[in-house]
Amino acid sequence: MEFDHILIRYGEMALKGKNRKKFYSKLQDNLRNLLAAFPEVKVKRTQGRMFVQLHGQDPNPVMDICKEVFGIQSLSLAIKVANDDQQIKDAALYALKNSVETKTFKISVKRIDKSFPIRSQEFNREVGAYLLVNSNGYTVDVHQPDLDMKIEIRTEATYITSEVIKGAGGFPVGTSGKSLLLLSGGIDSPVAGYLAMKRGVAIEAVHFHSPPFTSERAKQKVLDLASELTNYGPSIKLHIVPFTKLQQLVFQHMPDRYSMTIMRRMMLRVSEEICKKESILSMTTGESLGQVASQTMESMNCINEVTNYPVIRPLITMDKLDIIDISRKISTYDISIRPFEDCCTIFVPKAPKTKPKREKVSYFESTINFDDLIQEAVEETEVIKITKESQEEQYEDLF
Repeated sequence: MEFDHILIRYGEMALKGKNRKKFYSKLQDNLRNLLAAFPEVKVKRTQGRMFVQLHGQDPNPVMDICKEVFGIQSLSLAIKVANDDQQIKDAALYALKNSVETKTFKISVKRIDKSFPIRSQEFNREVGAYLLVNSNGYTVDVHQPDLDMKIEIRTEATYITSEVIKGAGGFPVGTSGKSLLLLSGGIDSPVAGYLAMKRGVAIEAVHFHSPPFTSERAKQKVLDLASELTNYGPSIKLHIVPFTKLQQLVFQHMPDRYSMTIMRRMMLRVSEEICKKESILSMTTGESLGQVASQTMESMNCINEVTNYPVIRPLITMDKLDIIDISRKISTYDISIRPFEDCCTIFVPKAPKTKPKREKVSYFESTINFDDLIQEAVEETEVIKITKESQEEQYEDLF
């Protein structure tokens, strides 16, 4: 006997009414994609539950992946047995003896299959008594047990679970549309992408590359950040925009204090064109209110003027330390702090305007024709599809 399944529990998406089937199917597809490295592992769905069938696979690495899949509220290792009272009791005893740091327990039976002859409360007592007689040193505590063992008697089988492990929550990636993430290479934007994905958003990413002022190592940093985000979704299409000509034009001909604001506007204009080409309905940025000059209320109001696409800002009210904590959790922090400059950190004005006026910015921009360079940048954009497998192959090639 062994733990041969992982039981998946849904969270918020269980309240989606008639749309639940779409959410469940997407979660199942995402799990299959993220568990592709374990070909013997299968993902099955029954009414109200989803199961990962281990088929002899070590459960620990599979659990580690499942814990980070959006749409899963909680999960537990499970033993599957027939709807036979003695088999259920024996499996419960195995689960108890293999639990860690357990002295007290509670049995919670859920009899979904009403044809099972023993009612839930009566079976609670029967299983509890069986465990007390056949084990040493354990006692029952129905209020604050070390182990709340759950027994689900379903139509097709019974599942016994012990420890409940918290999942990532949120919605399955791909159930809330697609957004274009402005991925700079800093700490904030990967975290913004992660949080957008948690709400079910599938992301593509755009990075503004300004050679020779930004290096190939800066570009590689962004590829590595996008690769980390594929831990939460199957793949990410990364758009590398050649931004040198536009950036030089801005900083050579626009007033110094307004150059940062105008550069950001150019980024949104280019991003909007990519959204149109790729049928993407919004953009996502790593802006946090008041963090830098371009992220004041006035600056964002001025920058947003150039697009009517929604701009999602998951970090808008977060403190920097909170953002850093998440970046460490998702393994992007050490990549983000590599000392390779991106286009946002070159040509930085000494005193950027913190309260720019739309009228002034529009006037300054009207003195230069940016349209041709914007279209040129879009047409010359390099597109790279990043999957977990492609990045692993790249690292293998290095050795």
